[in-house]
This record gives sequence, structure tokens and C-alpha cells, in this order.
Amino acid sequence: MSVRTAPPLRLRPAAGDRQAGMATAEYALALVAACAFAAVLYAVLTSSEVRDLLTRMVVDALGAGG
Repeated sequence: MSVRTAPPLRLRPAAGDRQAGMATAEYALALVAACAFAAVLYAVLTSSEVRDLLTRMVVDALGAGG
């Protein structure tokens, strides 16, 4: 009875594989875009106009309940 072993893992891409690092680059680009969007959203939400609007909405919602 012979024991079967799994084929060896390929740790490096083949020499002809031109897109070996593309997934990493795409993830990095998406991460940078997400961080930029988060920074813009933070700037908008912390502005005084938006803060006042949100405060008024909460006060109106709490006042309407009772």
C-alpha cells in the first residue's frame, strides 16, 4: 500500500505570469480610495453646518415623542 502525498505548493509565480502582483496592487488602490472617501466623509460630518442639522434632527425626534 502506497501513501499518496499532495503535490508541492507553488510559492512563486511562473516566469511567464505577468499579472502576479496585480491582486495586491488592486487591493492597495482600493484601500487608498476607501481612506480618501473616509477622510472626506469625516470632514463633511464634522463641519458645523452638518453638526447643527443633525442636532436639530435629534432634538426634533425626541420632542415629537412625548
